[in-house]
Amino acid sequence: MRRLNQDICKASSEFNLKYLLIISLLTPTFPPKKSFMQTIPAIDLLNGQAVRLHKGSYEEVTVYDKSPLDQAKMFKEAGFDYIHVVDLNGAKEGEFVNLPHIKEIITELRISIQTGGGIRTFEDVEMLLDAGLSKVICSSMAIKNEKDWLRSLEKYPENMILGMDLRNGKIAYSGWLETVEESVDLFLSRMIEHGLQEVLCTDISKDGTLSGPNFELYNSLKRNFPQIRVIASGGVASLDDLRKLNEADIDAVVVGKAYYENRISLKEMAAFNN
Repeated sequence: MRRLNQDICKASSEFNLKYLLIISLLTPTFPPKKSFMQTIPAIDLLNGQAVRLHKGSYEEVTVYDKSPLDQAKMFKEAGFDYIHVVDLNGAKEGEFVNLPHIKEIITELRISIQTGGGIRTFEDVEMLLDAGLSKVICSSMAIKNEKDWLRSLEKYPENMILGMDLRNGKIAYSGWLETVEESVDLFLSRMIEHGLQEVLCTDISKDGTLSGPNFELYNSLKRNFPQIRVIASGGVASLDDLRKLNEADIDAVVVGKAYYENRISLKEMAAFNN
């Protein structure tokens, strides 16, 4: 009887192992879930109004909303808790004309904002962070005042974004009128050594054109610098553009004109953040 029980147990164990093996072979395996790209709605401020420029030209301005707060409320209601705001007056004049509007959005809606435009010194960076901004985007400062830029980067690495605007493959600054001779790869490599974690890259030829992003540019950045967070900006025109950027593992994208021109809805944008 004991021998019979042993044989039954052995047979049962073998059956269970074979059953589990068959189940494992039949059960489909799935790759790890891909983290979704963050979509960031944009507000460009000029004289207290929400506008868009065409290729950065102050001569080609379209006003979309006279109240930045009302526009930000729409983003908040659509589920966005992080937005991109550019002070165009600051970028042109070096004074933070629109900071009161930005602070109003932060205090009224309790949303996080990354901002750029007119930031020239380390003191400017500290003033904006003290005012409640979550992240500060520096473009010309990183070129013209590298000492203060590196000081800011080393003290506030998680709050600093390099605004890298490219014209014909070269880094442009001072209202996109001048370019740097140092290559993009060498410049980024130096910045990473000082703690750079995030770059917002704009292809100037695409900005405000609704002609589609420079996919080759962003793919190259992610391939050559996988350790930094890449934010795409400029040219987004459709939902398909967002899908392609997401499939390319781009970390985030700023969407402006495509939304304002009703090419992409806030619902479609927000779906990428879930």
